[in-house]
Amino acid sequence: MYIIYALLGFSLLIIVHELGHFIMAKVNGIRVEEFAIGMGPKIVSINGKETKYSIGLFPIGGYVKMLGEEEESSDDKSFSSKSPLRRISVIIAGATMNFLFAILIFTVILNKFGYSLPKVASLIDNMPAAAAGLQEGDKFLKVNGSRVFSSDDLSIGINLAKDEPINFLIERNGEKKEVVITSKLVEENGVEQYMIGFGFERVKNPGILQSFKQSFNQTASAVSQTYKGLKMMITGKVNFKTDVGGPVSIIRMSSEAAKNGVWNLMNFIAFISINLAVFNMLPFPALDGGWTVILLIELITRRKVPEKVVGAMNYVGLMLLFGLMILVTIKDILFPIQF
Repeated sequence: MYIIYALLGFSLLIIVHELGHFIMAKVNGIRVEEFAIGMGPKIVSINGKETKYSIGLFPIGGYVKMLGEEEESSDDKSFSSKSPLRRISVIIAGATMNFLFAILIFTVILNKFGYSLPKVASLIDNMPAAAAGLQEGDKFLKVNGSRVFSSDDLSIGINLAKDEPINFLIERNGEKKEVVITSKLVEENGVEQYMIGFGFERVKNPGILQSFKQSFNQTASAVSQTYKGLKMMITGKVNFKTDVGGPVSIIRMSSEAAKNGVWNLMNFIAFISINLAVFNMLPFPALDGGWTVILLIELITRRKVPEKVVGAMNYVGLMLLFGLMILVTIKDILFPIQF
């Protein structure tokens, strides 16, 4: 059942993403020929007034097929007949919906459970934070040059630095101050992690508006973490066998989150929703970000990029993405992430 919950959660992200494209296509008067969730052989297909709705066998993707998306069309309802700005609004709508979905989930979770602020509420004796002179009420602004949006940024920054000195920018009584602290490896509940020794200030019963506002910080934190992860992959600072995962790892991690309760699963889904949005908006052919770059070029130059060029770029990009997906899936099976 946990695996089924994970699959349903993953499918929900795809539905939300594709629904964004679908809604903006309709808003811009574009005919949607097919709205599909899942890939591979169709297990269910329903023909609507002008749109075919389908569910594929494998819940690992989806698409919205629009008239004139892959070929030039003079039809007023075609994607290609619309202005670059209108087409851009359709393309970025998928990622936008994923961000909004994550914000909604974070708002509900934060409102129910409260949240930690990146602010010192207490200090632990004989630990690096107290020795470095941190005081109660100090607010963290940056960790190793990266902006702190939520308490998660601090925890991750400290653990990534391990036993290396960490540069913190804090705010104390309205004044900014730099502090350098080296963390300490501590075992807590059977898990070893790097800590500097302080307690976060907690907001226990936030109102819905407070939770909504904090959800933007939580989302910004997740975006920052995603980009850091991508940067570490590109620079070779992560181990491909132990630190990189694909669809299989996502389902496994989702099912583990489900075992710990529906709220843990929803929190994980929100984080993956942001990952999906960020990845989709990368300026790579066949991704939404690649399409957006092409349309921005058309907007600036007032000339359409030749269809053959666009088709070739998208074909190569799609093949590379499928190749990467196959590679990561094989890796997931042979070298599963341990957690």
